Amino acid sequence: MSQVITPKSPLDNGLAIVNGAYQTPPGRGSALGRAFPSVSFYQHLYRNIFRSSAIARRGGYDDQAWIDTSVGVLRALEGVGCQFDVTGLDHIARLAGPCLIVGNHMSSLETGVLPALIRPLKPVTFVVKQALLDYPVFKHVMRARNPIAVTQTNPRLDLKTMLSDGAERLANGTSIIVFPQGARRAKFDPAEFNTIGVKLAQRSNVPIIPLALSTYAWPLGGWASDFGKLEPSRPVRFAFGEPMMIEGKGAAENAALIDFIQSHLRQWGVQDS
Repeated sequence: MSQVITPKSPLDNGLAIVNGAYQTPPGRGSALGRAFPSVSFYQHLYRNIFRSSAIARRGGYDDQAWIDTSVGVLRALEGVGCQFDVTGLDHIARLAGPCLIVGNHMSSLETGVLPALIRPLKPVTFVVKQALLDYPVFKHVMRARNPIAVTQTNPRLDLKTMLSDGAERLANGTSIIVFPQGARRAKFDPAEFNTIGVKLAQRSNVPIIPLALSTYAWPLGGWASDFGKLEPSRPVRFAFGEPMMIEGKGAAENAALIDFIQSHLRQWGVQDS
């Protein structure tokens, strides 16, 4: 019998998550949205961001408001024909305490959609670049979520920030989403996948949940990287793996993270190597 995962808190995303999985229901999307996907999606996105920013400026941007924003992004993408395939959320739901969710980074899509999937199960925040906290309008939303901000230009300072602020968030029961690549990439390069997630998990004695994703339905743009031309024909996929604890220096676990990501990308036909 299929088991519907019920969130562990009163928070609700309205998504039909069955056995830790979510797939876009048949019939999603409008004819107009499919005909003009980028125009339609960005119109919805702008309205969503401005509405969320106004709530944040008034001090009312709580966890449910964040989920609602994120679900709005997901629904807007489905509205122009994007098909979601999410698996493994049951691994997060079964954990009693906080964790690190560590994965590859492709586009703005994962930043927008992951809160809808994870926050109903656990308190969570992101590791983000400091510049996001200064973006017009969007900064109010980001600051309300108490992220860990790193420079992406000073590795020594970023490591110190991650280990101190990350340990504090985890000790308070907040899980953390971290993309060790730093910058978004269409192709996954293991050489760019640093060990910061493993180091923080080891120091805080919390498990890592591997995350492989393919989100290039919302590709990077040219002069404005967040606003690429949408490609709804490309499936949107998230796969969460089983939790793993770090032993020793974590080299084996970091290699396992890389293998998890690469194997899923190969399986999805996104990357050959």
